[in-house]
Amino acid sequence: MTYTKTATLPVTPDEAFALITEPERLRRWQTVSAYVDLRAGGEYRWTITPGHVAAGTYREVEPGRRIVFGWGWEGNDDLKPDASTVTVTVEPVDGGTRVTLEHDGLTEEQARMHAEGWDHYFERLVAVATTGDAGQDEWAWAPEALTPVTAADAALAAFQPVLRNLTADDRPKQTPCADFTCHDLAEHLFTSLEQLGAMAGVTVTNPEQGSLENRISVMAAQTIDGWRAVDLDGTVPGPGGREMPAAFGAGILAVELLLHAWDMAQGSGQVLRVSDEVVGYVASLTEDIVPGGRGRSFADEVAALPDATALDRLAAFAGRTPVTA
Repeated sequence: MTYTKTATLPVTPDEAFALITEPERLRRWQTVSAYVDLRAGGEYRWTITPGHVAAGTYREVEPGRRIVFGWGWEGNDDLKPDASTVTVTVEPVDGGTRVTLEHDGLTEEQARMHAEGWDHYFERLVAVATTGDAGQDEWAWAPEALTPVTAADAALAAFQPVLRNLTADDRPKQTPCADFTCHDLAEHLFTSLEQLGAMAGVTVTNPEQGSLENRISVMAAQTIDGWRAVDLDGTVPGPGGREMPAAFGAGILAVELLLHAWDMAQGSGQVLRVSDEVVGYVASLTEDIVPGGRGRSFADEVAALPDATALDRLAAFAGRTPVTA
């Protein structure tokens, strides 16, 4: 069965093609993270929402005009990677570019479910092409199955809008972390993501170029993917080479991303939007992680303000006071 979707975007064909193929642009409307090797025979891997990873192989690539790629889901025996085919064409029309998607090789039920997904994301594609910002994806807001890894995905999704809105003027601004300005915090994240990736057995590469959102998103995705492959019932090498429970290590990643997203938002005068479900889950992780790190990674708990949000209370437990307090 085939599903077809069409939208007209107020941009040039080359700009439309970039929106559907370039990772930094895909993250603005469809994915939390995206790996793309854009050539015939190249692979892609997109985390669409926390815990849901689409993957496959590019079969045809005509820059600025057309792509054909296999489609399926990791961990889904009913529609494995490359089990179906997606064709996207872009063509100039009056007022912009027509984008047409055809998804072949689906059962009737799969077509129904994917129609809902493509409808949702095409609305976001039109929004980002029209205004430059599709906003946070409500589908990534509260993962249906929270684990340390999906919580890290959700924290990254919440962090990305904050990173996109940073300016050069924010670099010297103080964050709730006493030792870190916004610039210092970014440098700390580069190092911590490399270290957390190493614990999961992967080498995390810093792109060193591009926007801060791109650099942190790429490094965080590598780290999260490393932990996605780890048996969380087992152990991993911790600091100093001593073994630690794998679930504890993955929990550190989720806590690191969410708390530092809050720190960066506070330092730059932004609001971090994250669901209470994710905050509550990460708060449960901090009960084991934070107490043992006080005096090193975390300060003593501080009193939360009377009107504090769940996220602000989590930050207070980790020894942080809002910059505006």
